[in-house]
Amino acid sequence: MKKLVQVLVDFENQTPHYLAQNSNVSEGNVGWHIIHSCLVITSVTKSILNSYPSHCKKKFSWKAFIILLLAKFPRGNAKAPSFTQPAGEITSDMVLEHIKEARKSANLLLTANKKQYFTHPIFGDLQLPSAIRFLYVHSYHHEKIIRDIVG
Repeated sequence: MKKLVQVLVDFENQTPHYLAQNSNVSEGNVGWHIIHSCLVITSVTKSILNSYPSHCKKKFSWKAFIILLLAKFPRGNAKAPSFTQPAGEITSDMVLEHIKEARKSANLLLTANKKQYFTHPIFGDLQLPSAIRFLYVHSYHHEKIIRDIVG
C-alpha cells in the first residue's frame, strides 16, 4: 500500500506538467495518464468494496503472475476501458481532484476484507492483496510513461 500511496504523491508532483505530451511515447498527455490511473484506483476500489468474498472465482493466471511479479506491464498492448478514460478537456484542478479521490479510495482499501476482490478482464478475480499489487503496478506503469513524456 505504501508504494501505491507514493505513486500518488509522484503524480501530484507531476501535475504542473499535466499538458506535456510526446507522441513518440504516448497519445495521451501527462494529465490523461494521471487521471486514467486515478480512475482505475477509484473503480477497482468500488468493485472490491462491493464484492462478496464467497463469489470469488479464484483461478491461476500466468499473465497476472508474471506481470505482478515483475511489476511491469508491456506498453501499447491493451486499451483502457472507456470508464477509465478521462473525458473532455483536462485541467490542473481536475487532475488534483482525481488524485484526491484516488487517495480516499486507496485508504478505503484498508477497511476491506482480504478475500474481497475485483474482476480484471484478463487476469480474472484478484483478491485484495493481489488487487493492491495490481493497482501499484498499473499506476507505476503510467508513472514511467509520464517520466518518459516529461523527459
